[in-house]
Amino acid sequence: MFFVVSYDIPDDRRRTKVCKLLKNFGWHVQYSVFECDLKLKEYQQLRKRLKALINKKEDDVRFYFLCKDCLPKTVVIGPRKGKPIEGFYIV
Repeated sequence: MFFVVSYDIPDDRRRTKVCKLLKNFGWHVQYSVFECDLKLKEYQQLRKRLKALINKKEDDVRFYFLCKDCLPKTVVIGPRKGKPIEGFYIV
């Protein structure tokens, strides 16, 4: 499963913990954005661990799933950060 995770967390301490956790599951592509390519079990583990870290009344964490047909349609303007997507080329 390929997906993008974005987060908006006002508390510096929680935000740092979330960022460190996400670095174990994906690659940092922008300040509060990660790309992940995980198996179902890894995704479930990530969600469970994130739920334990965040404050559900203040924090916003979003998962955007991209299907295999959508991945090649991804456009990046500027230097690509992180792991290249299989079948994806920057011209």
